[in-house]
Amino acid sequence: MTVTHHPEEERFTLEVEGHTAVLEYRRHGDTLIFTHTGVPKAIGGRGIGSQLARAGLEYARQENCRVRALCWFVAGYLERHPEYRDLRA
Repeated sequence: MTVTHHPEEERFTLEVEGHTAVLEYRRHGDTLIFTHTGVPKAIGGRGIGSQLARAGLEYARQENCRVRALCWFVAGYLERHPEYRDLRA
């Protein structure tokens, strides 16, 4: 499973079994604001949301951006993964 970044749409997607999971963000200067993570029930429970969160946070690191998590899933991911806490705005 490969996460695809769509910068023109400000989102990351992952396609699984005909379903699309998504991580949406907004860029504001040097800050990425993660607004929504959506994983269809049919493909839930497989770590897909975590893959999307990790891809978004790695992108933020590559771009030297800070992050704000308005999305509860990304906020929780940041709490559970201290290696990304330095990215917080």
